[in-house]
Amino acid sequence: MSWNGPLEKIDDYRWKIPRSYKECMNTDAVIFADEKMIRTIISDNSPEQAANVACLPGIVGRSMAMPDIHWGYGFPIGGVAAMDAEEGVISPGGIGFDINCGVRLISTNLREEDVTPKVKDLINTLFRNVPAGVGSKGVVDVAANQIDRILEEGAEWAVAEGFGWEEDLDRTEENGRMKNADASKVSSKAKQRGVPQVGSLGSGNHFLEVDRVDKIFDPEAAKAFGLMEEGQVTVSIHCGSRGCGHQIATDYLQVMERSVRDRGVRLPDRQLACAPVSSKEGRDYHAAMACGANYAWANRQMIMHWVRQSFEKVFDRSAEDMEMGLVYDVAHNIAKVEEHTYEGKRRKVYVHRKGATRAFPKDHPDVPSKYRSIGQPVLIPGDMGTGSYVLVGTERAMQESFGSTCHGAGRVMSREAAIRSYSVKAITQEMEAKGIYLKGSTRDGIQEEAPGAYKDIDDVIRVVVGAGLSRPVAKLAPLGVMKG
Repeated sequence: MSWNGPLEKIDDYRWKIPRSYKECMNTDAVIFADEKMIRTIISDNSPEQAANVACLPGIVGRSMAMPDIHWGYGFPIGGVAAMDAEEGVISPGGIGFDINCGVRLISTNLREEDVTPKVKDLINTLFRNVPAGVGSKGVVDVAANQIDRILEEGAEWAVAEGFGWEEDLDRTEENGRMKNADASKVSSKAKQRGVPQVGSLGSGNHFLEVDRVDKIFDPEAAKAFGLMEEGQVTVSIHCGSRGCGHQIATDYLQVMERSVRDRGVRLPDRQLACAPVSSKEGRDYHAAMACGANYAWANRQMIMHWVRQSFEKVFDRSAEDMEMGLVYDVAHNIAKVEEHTYEGKRRKVYVHRKGATRAFPKDHPDVPSKYRSIGQPVLIPGDMGTGSYVLVGTERAMQESFGSTCHGAGRVMSREAAIRSYSVKAITQEMEAKGIYLKGSTRDGIQEEAPGAYKDIDDVIRVVVGAGLSRPVAKLAPLGVMKG
């Protein structure tokens, strides 16, 4: 279903849906796109969702959509909205079901020529060591009484249990732990779903990827991030909060729907169910969402531990010797309480980022001290055939998008359509032709994630760079891919 509402071109990288489009809109909606990308974006109805978000009570600034925008639940995927911390609302649809789906990047001192001859052995070893697939269970038998600690302590719990290095926490958004998390706000069903899945990759668009640095755009920033030269090998982990986060979202959508009815709030879409951030429902959800975020950080921390072990086995060297340090870990499905300057005043807001990445500039206190003179690393995965980008946050993003940028390539084809359109054999052959070894746990998992099901990541990056929301640091190209 294509979108045919009003769209005004602001400049080469911005398009506006005016607030006059709908009576309920409190502000304009802005889509970051160029002439090429806007044609793809309006081929589905996701701009309508960006307009709907502008109807939420207490929205500060504009409803925004990144160039990787596509249809989501309530909010579009690629949506960003800030809500006043006193008069605004919080909406699970603005975070999504996979709370704190995010990306973790690991650097190494290995080079492409070291890894290519062993890439099949490496991916196969990772496949054995890192659980993946629908309903996959973590290899650690996490006792039921540990789940509350995981939910409240996140990556800190994982490191304390021996999964990784203390320095990993310094290079993780929020240091791997949102401190307002309260496990008592998480249902027993969500905990039950979470216990057996700790330390597992999951399915869908989740992946583990061995890459090489293909191109360096900003040598100073790249060096600061540990990306020293082209041909260097890195590892990317993309996953989230698994069934635990999904259940938290499901549980609280029901709570929010009751809240909307009880308060008589009128919304253009019931999927935008929300509650005032100052209400019990709003506070409870944010504390539970923080638990889901912490679970995801613990999950990626554990997976990274097994990645290091897998490299040690294949290359017969220690992870320390291979300098397998964490570059950064970013969330791209989350709501965070942040302070931003809006209309000349500092305001505390709940920034909803759904399929969008935090992109703070240099000198920001929330950027790790190691990177503060450069800015926050921003990790943007593309489809599994083209690779990923490392960007850095900018001051323009702080001024315009509440410190946010894109999160990936963005789908142009539904999972069902991709399964109908692509065969495993064709995808595997396409990858092999590019020198990429692919291993997946299911046929559907490979077909759903066919490179042709996604927008061109180069187009997405061109827009966010052109709009000034982030700067390019390096491009990574895949050598081997493990799919859930």
